[in-house]
Amino acid sequence: MQVAAIQMASGPNVHANLIEAERLITLAVDSGTSLAVLPENFAIMGLDEVDKVKIKESPGNGQIQNFLSDQAAKNKIWIVGGTVPLTADHKDKVRAASLLYNDKGKCVARYDKIHLFDVHIEETSENYNESETIEADDKIVVVDTPFGKLGLSICYDLRFPELYRLMLDKNVEIIALPAAFTAITGKAHWESLVRARAIENLCYIIAAAQGGYHINGRETYGDSMIVDPWGTVLDRLPRGSGFVTAKIDPEFIAVTRKNFPAIKHRKLK
Repeated sequence: MQVAAIQMASGPNVHANLIEAERLITLAVDSGTSLAVLPENFAIMGLDEVDKVKIKESPGNGQIQNFLSDQAAKNKIWIVGGTVPLTADHKDKVRAASLLYNDKGKCVARYDKIHLFDVHIEETSENYNESETIEADDKIVVVDTPFGKLGLSICYDLRFPELYRLMLDKNVEIIALPAAFTAITGKAHWESLVRARAIENLCYIIAAAQGGYHINGRETYGDSMIVDPWGTVLDRLPRGSGFVTAKIDPEFIAVTRKNFPAIKHRKLK
């Protein structure tokens, strides 16, 4: 089955972002895609971090969720909805939720971001404090799909290999990774981390990134890619709006894990 990682450079206008997401989903479907992964914050990259709190939605109800459901049903594909700002226990925060919709438009899984990006980048004087507007969760999500066992993770999660080892304990075979890496950290670490997570867990990774300049002044790295269990980059898009595609081969996962049984050789759990 063919999968796609969609890359965007989203702005503060939700309606405009959804139009662009629909355009890219349609193009990916026309190329034969059965599963599309949207980037983190695909529906809004606000002028301020609180902008996403202002448009937060209740689970199962809202413009962004309706869009994802409609796109999945209309195109008869599965969609990982990047991240959607959903209501949190704290009224001034959101849950950064990655939602999985099946080809009938039903939301069948939800993962709320665990690791929050609270980082100061000295080289560019960038400050990120996701914990000020996002409420973290602690639940790992791996779900059965027609493509295999799919694990959900988001952006900064990529730096924490223990999360993916716990997914492996649930027999994960494919990992969806919506992201919005900064330009400077992306250049230094993005490809190395994506390929490492694929190699050490002998699984596919569908990494869908924000990639370009944003109205709020931020620059994201892009380089959306799909990586196979041997760490080979099957397709990538360095910059700009677009998508990358690749075939998911369950037999390749099985053969690779059999011929190179590193997973069975684990000693420390």
